[in-house]
Amino acid sequence: MNFLISMPGSLEIIIMLSGLTLTIVPLVFYLLTLQSTFNAVSPENRKMPSSNVWLLLIPVFGLAWHFFVVNRLSDSIQAEANARNIKLEEFRPTRQIGLAMCILGASTLIPVINALTGLAFIVCWIIYWVKINNYRKILLESEANLLARG
Repeated sequence: MNFLISMPGSLEIIIMLSGLTLTIVPLVFYLLTLQSTFNAVSPENRKMPSSNVWLLLIPVFGLAWHFFVVNRLSDSIQAEANARNIKLEEFRPTRQIGLAMCILGASTLIPVINALTGLAFIVCWIIYWVKINNYRKILLESEANLLARG
């Protein structure tokens, strides 16, 4: 009888599923952006396989792996820009905001400050995502220009 009392009702299930959906859908699109940015880099300049971004889905491990992804994607973009003679605004693009995002993400595990760092993490995550997507577009446009010149 106590078991039935503690079971969630349909409203609670809908709220939980909505929350899960609001978390998973943006995460999948974020990972697709990371993967497509790695794919925009030529294989010789890619510092890790693009499929490795999906390891970020592994709980706890993903927090640490995010640091590696940020650094390797930054180095990959830099190497590709150097190879194509693309002038970038920053050295090791997206690395600073990416590391800030990772540090804030890891600090959400600290109970006293997790609300503040969680909000700051979301802001940095969005900024990082937009910057990565912009660099992906720069690489794709550069590739299209190279192909057009023949």
